[in-house]
Amino acid sequence: MNENDNVQSMVLGDVEVIRVVEWHQPVLPAPDFLPAVAADVWKDNEGWLAPDHWEPDSGMVVSALQSWVLRSAGRTVLVDTGAGYGRERPGMGPFHNAQSDFLGLLERAGIRPQDVDVVVNTHLHVDHVGWNTVDADGQWVPAFPNAHYLIPAADDFHYGPDNAYGNGVQEVDRLIYEDSIAPIHQAGQAVLWDGHHRIDEHLTLEAAPGHTPGSSVLRLASGSDRAVFVGDLLHSPVQILHPGCNSSACLAPEQATASRCRILGRAVDERELLVPAHFGGAGALEVRRDGDSFTLGPWATVGRK
Repeated sequence: MNENDNVQSMVLGDVEVIRVVEWHQPVLPAPDFLPAVAADVWKDNEGWLAPDHWEPDSGMVVSALQSWVLRSAGRTVLVDTGAGYGRERPGMGPFHNAQSDFLGLLERAGIRPQDVDVVVNTHLHVDHVGWNTVDADGQWVPAFPNAHYLIPAADDFHYGPDNAYGNGVQEVDRLIYEDSIAPIHQAGQAVLWDGHHRIDEHLTLEAAPGHTPGSSVLRLASGSDRAVFVGDLLHSPVQILHPGCNSSACLAPEQATASRCRILGRAVDERELLVPAHFGGAGALEVRRDGDSFTLGPWATVGRK
């Protein structure tokens, strides 16, 4: 992706959708990232997977680290906040001491930190909460001082101190919670939700657990346009073809598969544009049925902001 393409936009009904891409690069070998996807699936679909989603020479999955900004009903809603800057993330590859200019990219899109009214964390993994906070003289404080942060209650419990950082939580998860989530609570800006949460007349959050206990999707309905921002429900388009294949980061694989199949089926039936957190290319696409499974429809049309 050209640097000038890092900020893109489209309009759905009365909602402006702005895509903010921090980077787009190979991240993990396909067998490590999506272990249930057979090697021939990648080869058989090389023609459209490369170069945006898979690198044939290395066998690496290519992923985008990106966020979505929605201008809806007079407010600015930021969906996920990337990996942050200079965070201690041992063992987390490109997320350890990541050095991005996320706030600069937002400014390029005409969005100042104080302009953000709502921050949505679809779940509490490293690459979705990192810019929740910034370092102010050695103290982590909310990056968006006027925003309510919508945090899935199930993830907050799982990763937070109420669970004593136990139940399979790793040391890096404790670090993530303490520098990116706990300061939001301390500032009184955290809003925990469960099940469903309506943001405004166009936007609704809905639980879709499995990847994490609180994984969620954000549904957009405005005029005749529909979209669903699915976070990490899918990491690669091959999961549309093979929805039973989970990523290695899914904590409850069977539940993750059930959520993925349900959301994909509804996206087809209600003609929702599918907007995953990490797809390269245009970043969003339509889904179609193919017998008892699914296939890719047209990709979205996005333009430079």
